[in-house]
Amino acid sequence: MTDRRVFLKMAAASALIASKAYSQSKTEPHRMMVVNGLGALYNPNTFRMDQSAKPGALVLDKRTIGDALSAGLAAVCVTLGNSDVDTGKEGEFEATVEDIARWTAAITADDRLVKITKVSDILRAWQERKIGVIFGFQNMAMVGDRPQRVDVFADLGLRCFQLTYNSANQLGGGSLAADDPPLTAFGRQVIDRINAKNGMVDLSHSGRRTCLDAAGYSSRPISINHTGCRALSDSPRNKTDEELKLVASKGGYVGIYLMNFLSVGRRFTGDDVVAHVDHAIKVCGEDHVGIGTDGGTTGIDDIEAFMEGYAKFVEKRRALGIAAPGEDPKIPRFAADLNGPHQFAVIAEKMAKKGYKSAVIEKVMSGNYLRFASEIWQHKGAPVSLGPESR
Repeated sequence: MTDRRVFLKMAAASALIASKAYSQSKTEPHRMMVVNGLGALYNPNTFRMDQSAKPGALVLDKRTIGDALSAGLAAVCVTLGNSDVDTGKEGEFEATVEDIARWTAAITADDRLVKITKVSDILRAWQERKIGVIFGFQNMAMVGDRPQRVDVFADLGLRCFQLTYNSANQLGGGSLAADDPPLTAFGRQVIDRINAKNGMVDLSHSGRRTCLDAAGYSSRPISINHTGCRALSDSPRNKTDEELKLVASKGGYVGIYLMNFLSVGRRFTGDDVVAHVDHAIKVCGEDHVGIGTDGGTTGIDDIEAFMEGYAKFVEKRRALGIAAPGEDPKIPRFAADLNGPHQFAVIAEKMAKKGYKSAVIEKVMSGNYLRFASEIWQHKGAPVSLGPESR
């Protein structure tokens, strides 16, 4: 009963703060509270997409942070480690630990940032006008064959664990994997460790079978932090209604992204984002849908230069076999009307015009993530045997 009372108290506090934040937006638009389920902190005007950035290379310049604050961002889940590897190749575990150390040091040295390990950290970042940084993975290949490594990552501050990227790995199938592989026995072991360490199990890039298997197997609610709805746009990166319903029925969270896959074959718009949010709410209910942009808040100044770099970026991804349908070098990966820190305000305005009340918009922008994170991060999981050393 104690855990339940703590959860309800935190959920109520989170909803109250989100409500106050949204009500302030009428006179102070940049203070609409946003929690980005999966995004980035970078300046696209100084970041070269066509080059392989060194893991952990941070471009946290004044504009990047200023735009994030202007956008109303209280916290964002950023990707650490290497998403592109399919298996735990030699040295990947060590490289990931080093990446975590780099990010941790950068946040410690920057008084504009707050490392997030619990919901109260997000609320503190918001109140102090700072940016909360949530550590996450978009691939778990770096655990190799040792599920105990989850414990190491969690103890270093990881809060979100995406099982697979687009390809298959030792845990299960990604969204582009041939024959739609199921969750493996090893994948179930990893989920057990994530559950026990109060981490989010994320299925954003997984294939359908692995998503359904994992959502059904996990003893805790799971998340799909950045996706779209397959019913509206037939891309393997988008989730079917079957997947969305199962995740929501178990208390999970679904974040809608701002990506090409919302409208395959043409450039997506803010209206497309809201259409996917609307569909997800109809399928999942208003308590389970949020935003996971898969991008930053700083606008792109030189579109032509950006597209040149983007074409090389897509070419590289195609060569690696990880580019999904919809990654077209001729179609911008961002919406013209959402290019900049005003993106969340535009989405909120479009939702309001569609008939959504402020209470529901609050939930989508931050409240539902806070509710979900409160339950996952504060839950006292059952003790597990640590087994052999993780390294």
